[in-house]
Formats: sequence, structure tokens, C-alpha cells
Amino acid sequence: MHTIPTPYYLIDKPALQRNLEIIDYVRKQSGAKLLLALKCFATWSVFDMMREYMDGTTSSSLYEVKLGYQKFGGETHAYSVAYADHEIEDVVAHCDKIIFNSVNQLERYARFAQGKPIGLRLNPGVSCAGFDLADPARAFSRLGESDPERILAVLDRLDGVMIHNNCENDDLERFDVLLGQVEERYGEILRRLKWVSLGGGISFTAKGYPVDAFCKRLREFAQKYDVQVYLEPGEAAVRHSATLEVSVLDVGFNGKHLAVVDASTEAHMLDLLIYRETAPLGADAGDHAYMVCGKTCLAGDIFGEGRFASPLQVGDRISIGDAAGYTMVKKNWFNGVNMPSIALKEADGSVRVVREFSFDDYVNSLS
Repeated sequence: MHTIPTPYYLIDKPALQRNLEIIDYVRKQSGAKLLLALKCFATWSVFDMMREYMDGTTSSSLYEVKLGYQKFGGETHAYSVAYADHEIEDVVAHCDKIIFNSVNQLERYARFAQGKPIGLRLNPGVSCAGFDLADPARAFSRLGESDPERILAVLDRLDGVMIHNNCENDDLERFDVLLGQVEERYGEILRRLKWVSLGGGISFTAKGYPVDAFCKRLREFAQKYDVQVYLEPGEAAVRHSATLEVSVLDVGFNGKHLAVVDASTEAHMLDLLIYRETAPLGADAGDHAYMVCGKTCLAGDIFGEGRFASPLQVGDRISIGDAAGYTMVKKNWFNGVNMPSIALKEADGSVRVVREFSFDDYVNSLS
């Protein structure tokens, strides 16, 4: 494995398999259909594996719709905060269901749906989100329609609704309360639909999550309103299934021991900066503490602090964890830093590179 030049994202297929088996269990025990949220993870080299356990994909843009349709198959749900005139027909041509974010968008574009099921995003005004930046129910939110009367006015044109108001919610009780609030406010609407998507952001693949109780809640909801339930896992599908493999380029000391590596948070794990989080660093056990830093000019380009078994030296390799969700879909060319390759680790331990990026890719991303 060390013959592969760093940096590279390493997708551990057996680790991914563990998440997928839980997803398949939820499908079978709850009756829900589960769609991969491409906004979180769209590395299509493992779609052949994932499609065996999932029912399709959901999207946030025309390009994601087309990727899901062409590379994943199954059901392809189209959603966007706002469609544009020049793309709506292409969106419809590549989807099985189209979901509008607002009544205005519904009224503008429903005529293009060609008989395909139409949905509307609801915003119940309550949510579970640890960051205001990611809270769909934040003040003045543009994400979905809230007023039941406004929704009832177009209900005869709807087949279903999408409600996405969870973000990294690992608390079943909190999920249950939020869903109960949705039922209380929109019960009349729910009873007149064919399907309801409860979105993503539910950490049901996390260790210790009460999966059976979760399935029971979903099953009861579906039976009560006679609807097909959908879930849209992103992070839950790929949790702990990839690392960013990097090499140490330099070491130093400035009040703390520093190790500069050949990758970057801003370019390769952007959510660490956006949400001011730190990444898991290897086994994180040992007597030698280092701040692991990216190689860009950004002063805050820091992956985090870890403890290592021996002093780090130039050429040492480090595995940076949680490098699947919201990483490869957000990677960029900041500072012109070489973009990590993408590699797959098979069950037998073998590793193969499935994508490399070059100077030409950098040049062709600009003009």
C-alpha cells in the first residue's frame, strides 16, 4: 500500500460494507426505501457495491441527478433549492421523481414534469442541528415551505413531500420528538400523500444506535399515513469508511511540535474548517504529540492534534480519519496543491488506485 504516492483518499470497502448492511437491515425491517445523498458522497467507483443495498440516489443539482441516473441507477430523485429555466427539462429527463423547494418553483416548472411524481419540500420550523450554518430551520430559512395553508393550496398537485430537518442526529428520542411535531402540524397533509421522504442527517449507523426502535418508528409512521417512507442517508452510508493518506514533509517546534503534510484541510477536507472540527489522526495513542498541519498558505490549515508512538520524521505516513462524507465532493485546487488520488481497499487487503489527478486537471478546471 505504501507504494501508492500520497496524498490519496482510501475507501475501505469492508468498512463501507458494515454501514451498507445496517442500511439493508433498516430497509427490510422498516419498509422504508433508502437513497444515497450525492451531496455527501458521489464517488461512483463503489456504486456497484452500494446499489446492492440501497434503492437509488437523491440529488441537489442537475449534475447530481445525471450522475445518479447514469452511474447508480434505481430510483433517481431530483431536488434543488432552485431550478433554472435552462436546466429543468434535462433534470426531468434524468429523474423518477422531482421535488420542488417552494410553491413558486412548483408553479413555474410543474408543467415540465411529464407525468412524473411531484414533491415539495416542507420546513416544519423545528430541527436537530449542532451548527446554525447547517440548520434548515434557522431564522429566515429558504429551505422549504412551512405554512400548512400554502401547502394545502397545491396539495392536489403533489404526490409526496420531503422533510429534511436532521443533521448528525444520533438521538432516537430527539428524532421521535421532531417527527411527532411534524405529524402534529402536517397530519392532514401527510394523510393525502403517497410518499414522504424524511431526508438524511440521522446517524442510525453509529455505534450503539437503537436500530430496531428506529425501524419500528418508521414502520408505524408509514402505516399511520399509508405512505412509502424514504430516507436519504449520506454520512450514515459512508461513516468511518475512508481515510486521507498523507506523508510528512516537514517537522518543527513553535510551542508545539508541528508536522506539515502533503495535503490540506481547505482543499481536501473542507468541513474541518467550515465547522471548526478536528480529524481523527491514526491510532491517536502514544507519548509524542504533534499538531498535523496542511501545506497551504492558510494559517489555520490544521487537521488537528494527535499522539504518535514515536517522533514523526519526514517521509512518515499518517492516516487521517473520517475522509468519506463531504470530502471528495468538496475537494478543490486551492494553492494549486495536488489533488489526492482515490483508492479502494478490498476485503483481502489489496489496494488499487481508481483515479489520479494531474496538472492538466488543474489547468482544465480554469481558463
